[in-house]
Amino acid sequence: MKKVYTIGEALIDFIPHEVDVPMSEVESFKKVPGGAPANVAATIAKLGGKSAFIGQVGEDMFGYYLKNVLAENSVDVTHMLHTNKANTALAFVALKKGGEREFAFYRKPSADMLLDRKYIETIPFTDNDILHFCSVSLIESEVKYAHIEAIKKVKEEGGLVVFDPNVRKNLWEDQVVYAQTIQEFIPYADILKVSDDELRFITGADTEEEAINHLLSQPIQLLILTKGKEGVTFFIGDKKINVPGFDVPSIDTTGAGDSFIGAFLYQFSLMDKKLIDLTPDELGAMGRFANAVAAMVTTKHGAISALPTTEEVEIFMTESKR
Repeated sequence: MKKVYTIGEALIDFIPHEVDVPMSEVESFKKVPGGAPANVAATIAKLGGKSAFIGQVGEDMFGYYLKNVLAENSVDVTHMLHTNKANTALAFVALKKGGEREFAFYRKPSADMLLDRKYIETIPFTDNDILHFCSVSLIESEVKYAHIEAIKKVKEEGGLVVFDPNVRKNLWEDQVVYAQTIQEFIPYADILKVSDDELRFITGADTEEEAINHLLSQPIQLLILTKGKEGVTFFIGDKKINVPGFDVPSIDTTGAGDSFIGAFLYQFSLMDKKLIDLTPDELGAMGRFANAVAAMVTTKHGAISALPTTEEVEIFMTESKR
């Protein structure tokens, strides 16, 4: 079984008790664990795979809470560090009907941004490892260079690199620089996962077709285009595989994309084959499973706390055939 390392931010999501209320008018919030890379690692481990989280939190109650949650979900937290130089990142969320979100982040700087690149040099990656990262931690700070070091080490060992930009515009002051930074990191990826609503921002293209063609011109092996409840499209070689999604009563989409890519990587980690050798039928089955996990997550609040087990996913897919 391959091991999946995720690198980046682990933070506290404060989810509102009221729905369809502006952030400024929310009266109370519930604390839940979050951060895209942490969510991905937890998804893989919850489904039965091997995952490890690389990142840093504060020496505070939130940081120790996050580390405990990941450990309790069977994530390897050996490389989850603590620092007293900054606090654990916080994110307050406002929810609209249907589960769409508005974020307010407290991260100037936060502990995750101070992860030292020199620590990455001590991690013994192998050719059987997968590294997953997002764009939130590519802001100009020490953690950006920790990412570059991790990508370099995994590439040198012959491992696989997965990039999910997971765009969060309100964390970057300069949107042009943000888009350029994402573009700079795309060529490092073997797998690129983007959502349909991120295409224009990332590529600057006017149409979806132009954006996809631009991304396919990059040296990536697999492009994954997620489309919410409409499902996912895989682009690999000259093949295009469409996989329909599941229509469920969503109440919170937080972590849906993270759980999708986590579920996909979990399935791939079980396979003794190269990415380029995946057949359309295999990708179709993997897409249906990952779509199911993401759909199930949106029916509950939070991200990690909403994750299903493999058995629950199988039951959901069986019942959805009826």
